[in-house]
Amino acid sequence: MLKQSLQQKMLQKLSPLQIQTIKLLELPTMQFEQRIKKELEENPTLEEGHEIDESIEEQDTEQSQDEFTLEDYLNEEDDTPSYKLQVNNQSKDEKKEYSTLSTSESLHQHLDSQLGFRHFNPRQYSIGKFLIGSIDDDGYLRRDLESISDDLAFRQNMEVSVDELQKALTIIQDFDPPGIGARDLQECLLIQLKLKTATPAIELAKEVIANHFDAFTKKHYDKIVTKLDISEEQLKEVIAEIVKLNPRPGSNFTDTYSSQAQLIIPDFILELKGGELQLSLNAYNIPELRVSRGYSQLLQEYVDKSNNASNDQEKEVVSFIKQKIDSAKWFIESIKQRQNTLLNTMQTIIDFQHDYFIDGDESKLKPMILKDIAERTSLDISTVSRVVNSKYIQTHFGIFPLKHFFSEGMLTDSGEEVSTREVKNILSECIANEDKRSPVTDEQLTQILNEKGYRIARRTVAKYREQLNISVARLRKEL
Repeated sequence: MLKQSLQQKMLQKLSPLQIQTIKLLELPTMQFEQRIKKELEENPTLEEGHEIDESIEEQDTEQSQDEFTLEDYLNEEDDTPSYKLQVNNQSKDEKKEYSTLSTSESLHQHLDSQLGFRHFNPRQYSIGKFLIGSIDDDGYLRRDLESISDDLAFRQNMEVSVDELQKALTIIQDFDPPGIGARDLQECLLIQLKLKTATPAIELAKEVIANHFDAFTKKHYDKIVTKLDISEEQLKEVIAEIVKLNPRPGSNFTDTYSSQAQLIIPDFILELKGGELQLSLNAYNIPELRVSRGYSQLLQEYVDKSNNASNDQEKEVVSFIKQKIDSAKWFIESIKQRQNTLLNTMQTIIDFQHDYFIDGDESKLKPMILKDIAERTSLDISTVSRVVNSKYIQTHFGIFPLKHFFSEGMLTDSGEEVSTREVKNILSECIANEDKRSPVTDEQLTQILNEKGYRIARRTVAKYREQLNISVARLRKEL
């Protein structure tokens, strides 16, 4: 049974201007430049340049109308010869430049080329090709041979035994780079050691990796010394040989672009002049925008006419122009709001961390969270988060992501609130200065911090150590 009813609801909807401002706010400088270029290409009523004074614009209105009228715009006939629409700005002596793309040989291409030099029959070649295709980017064969045998049966209708696959894999493991095609790290290291010139240290290293790999990875060096009845000096030579090996043989063949360093363009520039901090937005490649005066006059020309005299074609054209002009105005207004929000938020962060920004001393970095800045700027926390995300500031002591200045706080015995970054710095210093033969444990680090007045639990110390990408004490042990 259908039933109709009326309901009143309070809904909060964002206007197109607000949505556009939010989207622009998230963009870092480089993407913001690209977004402006895209808008300039898509909206003909938007152009680069300073806003024109209205008094000057009125003086030129009559002349502009003579040059650009609605009838001219609606006239679709164009008798201009094609040669007048083309231009060549190059002289005879000027050399053409072409876009070039530098590519490097991939891991699988490198292995396939070596496979081609082997005297294989078609069946052996197909098996080798399939095995190479199963090797991952690190150079490992992560799948077991039984599964690969099943895949060959289903995909290529080839019945291949595990022994036959093992023989083909043994040949591939002899390819360059050394260690390729290993099933795990232990096998990878053994393959590389077998290819080295035999010396007492190499032979001993083979023994350690083959029969004492677990103890070696856990750095139980005393057990290895006892079981092999060797000296610490001999074990040091073994370790020196093993650390030269490559645990990821395929790493040198990773994608060219993924291995490139990230290009960082700061969104803010902070300068210290005469003891005063001066903040500015980085707008080096960002042009000033304005609404095209020609299209505005074209729209005004229609408004001045009688609506009855306008035909459907004129109404359609004017509707299009009005829509584009409104879109251009919204875009310009969104940029202004973006700039104001960015500057307001960043200035608040600088005021909050004023002592730190004077000289860059991290001990002066106070605890600060997004809520602190949101309350001072009267902005929503989500807005502050958008400002902080993927943004960088250039200071007189380096370039930093805005997230660098945010940290939780904790109380000392004296009741003073300090940043957790200060605690992490103390942890880093303690570990950097420890005796590598007997590294400090998390319990010892906790005791050191407690003695300094930082009441902190052992599990929190472990969490901060992991955030600093520092291994546990057992794995930091050295001879």
